[in-house]
Amino acid sequence: MKKRAAVVSEEDRELFARSIGAVRPIRRRVVEDDRPKPSPEPVQSRLDEARVPGELIDSVIDPALIEVGEELSYLKDGHSPLLLRKLKRGQFSVADEIDLHQMTQAVAREAIARFLAESRRERRLCVKIIHGKGLRSRNEGPVLKRLVDGLLRRRADVLAFASAKANQGGTGAVIVLLAN
Repeated sequence: MKKRAAVVSEEDRELFARSIGAVRPIRRRVVEDDRPKPSPEPVQSRLDEARVPGELIDSVIDPALIEVGEELSYLKDGHSPLLLRKLKRGQFSVADEIDLHQMTQAVAREAIARFLAESRRERRLCVKIIHGKGLRSRNEGPVLKRLVDGLLRRRADVLAFASAKANQGGTGAVIVLLAN
């Protein structure tokens, strides 16, 4: 919908001219620039990508080993191993997820507590926590991954958890089953 221009009466024009006084128009200098504009280049993105091989070489942690050897899984005592097997096979529907990337340990700890409490309140009993693989943690290894593993094992409301299937984030995420 197009807006119509406001109509200004002649009386208003005269009042405005008396209030402002004499005016002179500003001369505008138009500068013509015929040079072709350069195409935008993702300079920072290219610099980031160029640094990755060096960071992987300098890393104490082998990313290939993290993917294969660092799968997380846990089953609370008293529950059937069938429950964990079904979880690992992806036989539960994930109702919600939280991504911890770029969070500090303290912020992530608080975010996980809030997320799990809200999930239980809303009866979303199968959730995903994306913690990342720790590839950028350098010598510290996967900090958030270790934090998530430790926190979930100590929670009374967690029945089981397992690293996600490859198409859901692999060893960079866990699928969590919560108690009613």
